Amino acid sequence: MASKVPTPKGFRDFLPEQARARAFVLEKLKTTLERFGFEPLETTAIEFAETLKGKYGEEEKLIFEFTDRGGRSVALRFDQTVPLSRVVATNPNLPKPFKRYQIQPVWRAENPQKGRFREFIQVDFDTVGASSQLADAEIIAAAISATENLGFDSFVMKINDRETFRGLPAGVVRIIDKLPKIGETGVIEQLKRQGYDSPQAKALLKRLKDSAPTKNINKLFELLKSFKINPDKYAFDPTLARGLDYYTALIFELEIEDYSGGSVGGGGRYDDLIGRFTGSKIPATGFSFGFDRLLEAASEANLLPKYSPNTKVLVTVLKEQYLNDSLSLVSRLRDRGIAAEISLEPTEKLDKQLKYADNKGIPYAAILGPDEIKQDMITIKDLSSGKQEKLKESDLIKKLTIT
Repeated sequence: MASKVPTPKGFRDFLPEQARARAFVLEKLKTTLERFGFEPLETTAIEFAETLKGKYGEEEKLIFEFTDRGGRSVALRFDQTVPLSRVVATNPNLPKPFKRYQIQPVWRAENPQKGRFREFIQVDFDTVGASSQLADAEIIAAAISATENLGFDSFVMKINDRETFRGLPAGVVRIIDKLPKIGETGVIEQLKRQGYDSPQAKALLKRLKDSAPTKNINKLFELLKSFKINPDKYAFDPTLARGLDYYTALIFELEIEDYSGGSVGGGGRYDDLIGRFTGSKIPATGFSFGFDRLLEAASEANLLPKYSPNTKVLVTVLKEQYLNDSLSLVSRLRDRGIAAEISLEPTEKLDKQLKYADNKGIPYAAILGPDEIKQDMITIKDLSSGKQEKLKESDLIKKLTIT
Protein backbone atom coordinates (compact mmCIF):
# COMPACT_ATOMS: atom_id res chain seq x y z
CA MET A 1 0.00 0.00 0.00
CA ALA A 2 1.35 3.43 -0.97
CA SER A 3 2.38 5.69 1.89
CA LYS A 4 0.42 8.91 2.20
CA VAL A 5 3.37 11.23 2.85
CA PRO A 6 2.71 14.29 0.68
CA THR A 7 5.14 16.86 -0.66
CA PRO A 8 4.47 20.50 0.25
CA LYS A 9 1.98 22.21 -2.03
CA GLY A 10 3.60 23.34 -5.27
CA PHE A 11 6.62 21.01 -4.95
CA ARG A 12 7.08 17.79 -6.92
CA ASP A 13 9.04 14.58 -7.30
CA PHE A 14 9.95 13.30 -10.77
CA LEU A 15 9.92 9.56 -11.38
CA PRO A 16 12.22 8.09 -14.07
CA GLU A 17 9.79 8.55 -16.97
CA GLN A 18 9.26 12.22 -16.10
CA ALA A 19 12.94 12.79 -15.33
CA ARG A 20 13.92 11.31 -18.69
CA ALA A 21 11.52 13.62 -20.55
CA ARG A 22 12.90 16.61 -18.67
CA ALA A 23 16.46 15.59 -19.49
CA PHE A 24 15.54 15.24 -23.18
CA VAL A 25 14.18 18.79 -23.38
CA LEU A 26 17.06 20.25 -21.36
CA GLU A 27 19.63 18.59 -23.59
CA LYS A 28 17.94 20.00 -26.70
CA LEU A 29 18.00 23.50 -25.17
CA LYS A 30 21.63 23.24 -24.03
CA THR A 31 22.74 22.03 -27.46
CA THR A 32 21.16 25.04 -29.16
CA LEU A 33 22.45 27.58 -26.64
CA GLU A 34 26.01 26.27 -26.80
CA ARG A 35 25.82 26.46 -30.59
CA PHE A 36 25.18 30.20 -30.13
CA GLY A 37 28.23 30.53 -27.87
CA PHE A 38 26.57 30.63 -24.43
CA GLU A 39 28.55 29.09 -21.55
CA PRO A 40 27.08 27.44 -18.40
CA LEU A 41 26.85 29.25 -15.07
CA GLU A 42 25.52 28.10 -11.69
CA THR A 43 24.75 30.32 -8.69
CA THR A 44 23.87 29.71 -5.07
CA ALA A 45 20.31 28.76 -4.11
CA ILE A 46 20.21 31.27 -1.25
CA GLU A 47 20.87 34.99 -1.55
CA PHE A 48 20.76 37.75 1.01
CA ALA A 49 17.21 39.08 0.91
CA GLU A 50 18.41 42.63 0.25
CA THR A 51 20.09 41.36 -2.95
CA LEU A 52 16.70 40.32 -4.35
CA LYS A 53 14.42 43.01 -2.96
CA GLY A 54 13.52 46.05 -5.03
CA LYS A 55 14.10 44.28 -8.35
CA TYR A 56 10.81 42.53 -9.12
CA GLY A 57 8.09 45.11 -8.61
CA GLU A 58 4.71 43.66 -7.67
CA GLU A 59 6.08 40.09 -7.82
CA GLU A 60 8.44 40.76 -4.91
CA LYS A 61 5.73 39.49 -2.56
CA LEU A 62 6.38 35.99 -3.95
CA ILE A 63 9.97 35.84 -2.63
CA PHE A 64 10.61 32.98 -0.18
CA GLU A 65 12.29 34.97 2.59
CA PHE A 66 13.36 33.70 6.02
CA THR A 67 15.84 34.31 8.81
CA ASP A 68 18.78 31.93 9.14
CA ARG A 69 20.26 30.70 12.42
CA GLY A 70 22.62 33.64 12.49
CA GLY A 71 19.71 36.09 12.38
CA ARG A 72 20.41 37.12 8.78
CA SER A 73 17.56 37.81 6.36
CA VAL A 74 18.02 35.48 3.39
CA ALA A 75 15.85 34.29 0.50
CA LEU A 76 15.65 31.48 -2.02
CA ARG A 77 16.63 32.33 -5.60
CA PHE A 78 13.64 34.02 -7.27
CA ASP A 79 15.03 34.15 -10.80
CA GLN A 80 18.40 33.81 -12.53
CA THR A 81 18.83 37.42 -13.71
CA VAL A 82 19.48 39.13 -10.39
CA PRO A 83 22.01 36.45 -9.31
CA LEU A 84 23.71 36.88 -12.71
CA SER A 85 23.96 40.61 -12.02
CA ARG A 86 25.56 39.91 -8.66
CA VAL A 87 28.04 37.48 -10.27
CA VAL A 88 29.05 40.05 -12.89
CA ALA A 89 29.46 42.72 -10.20
CA THR A 90 31.66 40.51 -8.04
CA ASN A 91 33.71 39.21 -10.99
CA PRO A 92 34.67 42.37 -12.90
CA ASN A 93 37.32 40.58 -14.97
CA LEU A 94 34.85 38.35 -16.79
CA PRO A 95 35.38 38.74 -20.57
CA LYS A 96 32.76 41.01 -22.11
CA PRO A 97 30.41 40.40 -23.73
CA PHE A 98 29.74 37.67 -21.18
CA LYS A 99 27.34 35.12 -22.67
CA ARG A 100 25.97 32.56 -20.25
CA TYR A 101 23.13 30.11 -19.87
CA GLN A 102 21.86 28.93 -16.50
CA ILE A 103 19.59 25.96 -15.79
CA GLN A 104 18.63 25.81 -12.12
CA PRO A 105 15.54 25.74 -9.90
CA VAL A 106 13.94 28.92 -8.60
CA TRP A 107 11.37 29.30 -5.84
CA ARG A 108 8.27 31.49 -5.71
CA ALA A 109 5.35 31.56 -3.29
CA GLU A 110 2.89 31.14 -6.18
CA ASN A 111 -0.67 29.89 -6.01
CA PRO A 112 -0.06 26.51 -7.72
CA GLN A 113 -2.06 26.04 -10.94
CA LYS A 114 -1.60 24.79 -14.52
CA GLY A 115 2.01 25.46 -15.44
CA ARG A 116 2.78 27.24 -12.15
CA PHE A 117 4.63 25.72 -9.20
CA ARG A 118 6.54 26.93 -6.16
CA GLU A 119 9.73 25.21 -7.21
CA PHE A 120 10.53 25.05 -10.89
CA ILE A 121 13.38 25.08 -13.38
CA GLN A 122 14.25 28.19 -15.36
CA VAL A 123 16.41 28.08 -18.46
CA ASP A 124 18.04 31.51 -18.83
CA PHE A 125 20.52 32.83 -21.33
CA ASP A 126 21.91 36.36 -21.33
CA THR A 127 24.50 38.57 -22.94
CA VAL A 128 26.15 41.07 -20.60
CA GLY A 129 28.26 43.98 -21.80
CA ALA A 130 26.80 44.50 -25.29
CA SER A 131 24.60 47.55 -25.90
CA SER A 132 23.85 46.96 -29.58
CA GLN A 133 20.52 45.63 -30.76
CA LEU A 134 22.47 42.85 -32.43
CA ALA A 135 22.73 41.28 -28.96
CA ASP A 136 18.93 41.46 -28.57
CA ALA A 137 18.45 39.97 -32.03
CA GLU A 138 20.81 37.09 -31.25
CA ILE A 139 18.94 36.35 -28.00
CA ILE A 140 15.65 36.18 -29.90
CA ALA A 141 17.23 34.10 -32.67
CA ALA A 142 18.57 31.64 -30.09
CA ALA A 143 15.16 31.34 -28.39
CA ILE A 144 13.40 30.73 -31.70
CA SER A 145 16.04 28.24 -32.80
CA ALA A 146 15.77 26.34 -29.50
CA THR A 147 11.98 26.19 -29.84
CA GLU A 148 12.25 24.88 -33.39
CA ASN A 149 14.89 22.36 -32.30
CA LEU A 150 12.32 20.88 -29.92
CA GLY A 151 9.99 20.33 -32.87
CA PHE A 152 7.53 23.21 -32.42
CA ASP A 153 6.28 24.82 -35.61
CA SER A 154 3.37 27.08 -34.64
CA PHE A 155 4.63 29.74 -32.23
CA VAL A 156 5.35 33.46 -32.17
CA MET A 157 7.76 35.71 -30.31
CA LYS A 158 5.84 38.85 -29.34
CA ILE A 159 8.06 41.93 -29.18
CA ASN A 160 7.62 45.43 -27.78
CA ASP A 161 9.69 48.35 -26.54
CA ARG A 162 9.31 49.87 -23.08
CA GLU A 163 9.48 53.20 -24.94
CA THR A 164 5.85 52.49 -25.88
CA PHE A 165 4.91 53.13 -22.24
CA ARG A 166 6.95 56.33 -21.78
CA GLY A 167 5.30 58.64 -19.26
CA LEU A 168 3.10 55.94 -17.73
CA PRO A 169 3.54 55.10 -14.03
CA ALA A 170 5.02 51.67 -13.26
CA GLY A 171 1.76 50.63 -11.62
CA VAL A 172 -0.15 51.31 -14.84
CA VAL A 173 2.37 49.30 -16.89
CA ARG A 174 1.90 46.36 -14.51
CA ILE A 175 -1.86 46.56 -15.10
CA ILE A 176 -1.37 46.57 -18.89
CA ASP A 177 0.80 43.48 -18.44
CA LYS A 178 -2.26 41.63 -17.12
CA LEU A 179 -4.26 42.17 -20.34
CA PRO A 180 -3.95 38.55 -21.59
CA LYS A 181 -5.11 37.22 -18.20
CA ILE A 182 -7.94 39.55 -17.23
CA GLY A 183 -8.97 41.03 -20.59
CA GLU A 184 -9.84 44.63 -21.46
CA THR A 185 -12.69 44.82 -18.96
CA GLY A 186 -10.43 43.74 -16.11
CA VAL A 187 -7.69 46.16 -17.17
CA ILE A 188 -10.14 49.07 -17.36
CA GLU A 189 -11.49 48.26 -13.90
CA GLN A 190 -7.98 48.22 -12.43
CA LEU A 191 -7.04 51.45 -14.24
CA LYS A 192 -10.08 53.10 -12.66
CA ARG A 193 -8.59 52.28 -9.28
CA GLN A 194 -5.48 54.18 -10.40
CA GLY A 195 -7.54 57.33 -10.95
CA TYR A 196 -8.63 56.90 -14.57
CA ASP A 197 -12.29 57.22 -15.42
CA SER A 198 -13.77 54.72 -17.87
CA PRO A 199 -13.36 56.86 -21.06
CA GLN A 200 -9.75 57.68 -20.11
CA ALA A 201 -8.94 54.01 -19.49
CA LYS A 202 -10.47 52.97 -22.81
CA ALA A 203 -8.60 55.77 -24.61
CA LEU A 204 -5.30 54.67 -23.05
CA LEU A 205 -5.82 51.10 -24.17
CA LYS A 206 -6.76 52.22 -27.68
CA ARG A 207 -3.68 54.48 -27.89
CA LEU A 208 -1.41 51.63 -26.86
CA LYS A 209 -3.02 49.18 -29.28
CA ASP A 210 -2.63 51.67 -32.13
CA SER A 211 1.02 52.41 -31.32
CA ALA A 212 3.45 52.08 -34.21
CA PRO A 213 6.71 50.12 -33.83
CA THR A 214 9.54 52.22 -32.37
CA LYS A 215 12.87 52.79 -34.12
CA ASN A 216 14.36 50.11 -31.85
CA ILE A 217 11.82 47.56 -33.01
CA ASN A 218 12.22 48.42 -36.68
CA LYS A 219 15.99 48.05 -36.37
CA LEU A 220 15.54 44.76 -34.50
CA PHE A 221 13.27 43.38 -37.21
CA GLU A 222 15.89 44.25 -39.85
CA LEU A 223 18.49 42.29 -37.86
CA LEU A 224 16.17 39.31 -37.43
CA LYS A 225 15.65 39.32 -41.18
CA SER A 226 19.43 39.25 -41.63
CA PHE A 227 19.58 36.33 -39.21
CA LYS A 228 17.25 34.51 -41.64
CA ILE A 229 14.55 34.16 -38.99
CA ASN A 230 11.15 33.32 -40.47
CA PRO A 231 9.06 36.54 -40.13
CA ASP A 232 6.06 34.41 -39.14
CA LYS A 233 7.91 33.58 -35.89
CA TYR A 234 7.94 37.11 -34.47
CA ALA A 235 5.51 40.05 -34.30
CA PHE A 236 5.12 43.51 -32.80
CA ASP A 237 2.69 43.60 -29.87
CA PRO A 238 2.25 47.15 -28.50
CA THR A 239 0.43 45.95 -25.37
CA LEU A 240 3.16 43.53 -24.28
CA ALA A 241 4.52 44.97 -21.02
CA ARG A 242 6.27 42.26 -18.94
CA GLY A 243 5.80 43.02 -15.28
CA LEU A 244 9.37 43.01 -13.96
CA ASP A 245 10.62 46.50 -13.15
CA TYR A 246 14.18 46.06 -14.40
CA TYR A 247 13.45 46.03 -18.15
CA THR A 248 14.61 49.21 -19.90
CA ALA A 249 14.05 48.83 -23.66
CA LEU A 250 13.12 45.89 -25.89
CA ILE A 251 10.98 43.15 -24.32
CA PHE A 252 9.79 39.85 -25.77
CA GLU A 253 7.56 36.92 -24.90
CA LEU A 254 7.15 33.51 -26.54
CA GLU A 255 3.73 31.95 -27.06
CA ILE A 256 3.02 28.51 -28.54
CA GLU A 257 -0.16 28.04 -30.52
CA ASP A 258 -2.79 25.77 -28.95
CA TYR A 259 -1.01 25.77 -25.57
CA SER A 260 -3.38 27.19 -22.96
CA GLY A 261 -0.89 27.55 -20.09
CA GLY A 262 0.32 31.01 -21.11
CA SER A 263 3.66 32.17 -22.48
CA VAL A 264 6.52 29.66 -22.29
CA GLY A 265 9.26 32.24 -21.98
CA GLY A 266 10.15 35.89 -22.02
CA GLY A 267 12.93 38.40 -21.66
CA GLY A 268 14.27 41.76 -22.67
CA ARG A 269 16.96 44.36 -22.21
CA TYR A 270 17.89 45.44 -18.68
CA ASP A 271 20.68 48.00 -18.91
CA ASP A 272 20.35 49.38 -15.37
CA LEU A 273 20.04 46.26 -13.18
CA ILE A 274 23.72 45.28 -12.97
CA GLY A 275 24.63 48.90 -12.25
CA ARG A 276 22.69 48.65 -8.99
CA PHE A 277 25.43 46.27 -7.82
CA THR A 278 28.47 47.78 -9.57
CA GLY A 279 27.74 51.50 -9.41
CA SER A 280 28.39 51.78 -13.15
CA LYS A 281 26.10 51.04 -16.07
CA ILE A 282 26.59 47.65 -17.74
CA PRO A 283 24.19 46.81 -20.60
CA ALA A 284 22.54 43.39 -20.67
CA THR A 285 19.82 41.47 -22.48
CA GLY A 286 18.43 37.98 -22.04
CA PHE A 287 15.64 35.45 -22.21
CA SER A 288 14.18 32.84 -19.87
CA PHE A 289 12.24 29.71 -20.76
CA GLY A 290 9.60 28.66 -18.25
CA PHE A 291 10.75 25.06 -18.38
CA ASP A 292 7.63 23.39 -16.95
CA ARG A 293 5.35 25.16 -19.40
CA LEU A 294 7.68 24.36 -22.29
CA LEU A 295 7.76 20.72 -21.23
CA GLU A 296 3.98 20.59 -20.87
CA ALA A 297 3.53 22.17 -24.30
CA ALA A 298 5.96 19.65 -25.81
CA SER A 299 4.03 16.80 -24.20
CA GLU A 300 0.69 18.09 -25.50
CA ALA A 301 2.21 18.39 -28.99
CA ASN A 302 3.57 14.81 -28.82
CA LEU A 303 7.16 16.00 -29.20
CA LEU A 304 8.61 13.88 -26.38
CA PRO A 305 10.11 10.47 -27.12
CA LYS A 306 8.40 7.38 -25.77
CA TYR A 307 9.95 6.37 -22.47
CA SER A 308 12.23 3.38 -22.31
CA PRO A 309 14.88 2.59 -19.70
CA ASN A 310 18.56 2.89 -20.52
CA THR A 311 19.12 -0.76 -19.74
CA LYS A 312 19.28 -2.93 -22.86
CA VAL A 313 19.65 -6.32 -21.20
CA LEU A 314 19.23 -8.03 -17.85
CA VAL A 315 21.86 -10.69 -17.21
CA THR A 316 20.06 -13.33 -15.19
CA VAL A 317 21.56 -15.73 -12.65
CA LEU A 318 20.20 -19.20 -13.36
CA LYS A 319 21.71 -20.65 -10.20
CA GLU A 320 23.98 -19.21 -7.55
CA GLN A 321 26.81 -21.45 -8.75
CA TYR A 322 26.78 -19.53 -12.08
CA LEU A 323 26.94 -16.09 -10.43
CA ASN A 324 30.60 -15.48 -11.34
CA ASP A 325 29.89 -16.25 -15.00
CA SER A 326 26.97 -13.81 -15.01
CA LEU A 327 29.02 -11.11 -13.26
CA SER A 328 31.81 -11.56 -15.78
CA LEU A 329 29.35 -11.22 -18.68
CA VAL A 330 27.64 -8.10 -17.36
CA SER A 331 31.04 -6.48 -16.76
CA ARG A 332 32.17 -7.21 -20.33
CA LEU A 333 28.94 -5.82 -21.75
CA ARG A 334 29.30 -2.61 -19.73
CA ASP A 335 32.92 -2.29 -20.84
CA ARG A 336 31.64 -2.35 -24.44
CA GLY A 337 29.30 0.56 -23.70
CA ILE A 338 26.11 -1.50 -23.36
CA ALA A 339 23.77 -0.58 -20.50
CA ALA A 340 23.29 -3.86 -18.68
CA GLU A 341 21.91 -4.96 -15.32
CA ILE A 342 22.41 -8.14 -13.36
CA SER A 343 19.83 -9.77 -11.15
CA LEU A 344 20.64 -8.64 -7.64
CA GLU A 345 18.81 -11.58 -6.03
CA PRO A 346 20.75 -14.56 -7.42
CA THR A 347 18.65 -17.08 -5.49
CA GLU A 348 15.40 -15.95 -7.14
CA LYS A 349 13.75 -18.17 -9.72
CA LEU A 350 14.31 -17.26 -13.35
CA ASP A 351 10.64 -16.38 -13.89
CA LYS A 352 10.82 -13.73 -11.17
CA GLN A 353 13.99 -12.26 -12.67
CA LEU A 354 12.33 -12.08 -16.09
CA LYS A 355 9.24 -10.48 -14.58
CA TYR A 356 11.40 -7.73 -13.06
CA ALA A 357 12.98 -7.04 -16.47
CA ASP A 358 9.59 -7.00 -18.20
CA ASN A 359 8.03 -4.70 -15.59
CA LYS A 360 10.92 -2.25 -15.97
CA GLY A 361 10.73 -2.33 -19.77
CA ILE A 362 14.13 -3.93 -20.32
CA PRO A 363 13.90 -5.42 -23.83
CA TYR A 364 16.21 -8.43 -23.46
CA ALA A 365 17.31 -10.99 -20.89
CA ALA A 366 20.58 -12.93 -21.14
CA ILE A 367 20.56 -16.44 -19.69
CA LEU A 368 23.71 -18.36 -18.77
CA GLY A 369 23.22 -21.99 -17.79
CA PRO A 370 25.46 -25.06 -17.89
CA ASP A 371 24.77 -25.69 -21.59
CA GLU A 372 25.54 -22.10 -22.57
CA ILE A 373 28.75 -22.08 -20.53
CA LYS A 374 29.93 -25.37 -22.11
CA GLN A 375 29.10 -24.14 -25.63
CA ASP A 376 30.51 -20.66 -25.01
CA MET A 377 27.11 -19.26 -26.03
CA ILE A 378 24.49 -17.00 -24.44
CA THR A 379 20.72 -17.43 -24.64
CA ILE A 380 19.10 -14.08 -25.37
CA LYS A 381 15.35 -13.69 -24.83
CA ASP A 382 13.29 -10.94 -26.44
CA LEU A 383 10.85 -10.05 -23.66
CA SER A 384 8.32 -8.39 -25.95
CA SER A 385 7.92 -11.35 -28.33
CA GLY A 386 9.05 -14.19 -26.06
CA LYS A 387 11.41 -15.49 -28.74
CA GLN A 388 14.87 -16.61 -27.73
CA GLU A 389 18.05 -17.68 -29.49
CA LYS A 390 21.60 -18.71 -28.66
CA LEU A 391 24.34 -16.32 -29.74
CA LYS A 392 28.05 -15.98 -29.42
CA GLU A 393 29.05 -13.06 -27.21
CA SER A 394 30.36 -11.06 -30.19
CA ASP A 395 26.99 -11.48 -31.95
CA LEU A 396 25.12 -10.56 -28.79
CA ILE A 397 27.10 -7.32 -28.55
CA LYS A 398 26.29 -6.51 -32.18
CA LYS A 399 22.60 -7.18 -31.56
CA LEU A 400 22.44 -5.01 -28.44
CA THR A 401 24.44 -2.23 -30.08
CA ILE A 402 22.07 -2.02 -33.04
CA THR A 403 18.80 -2.06 -31.08
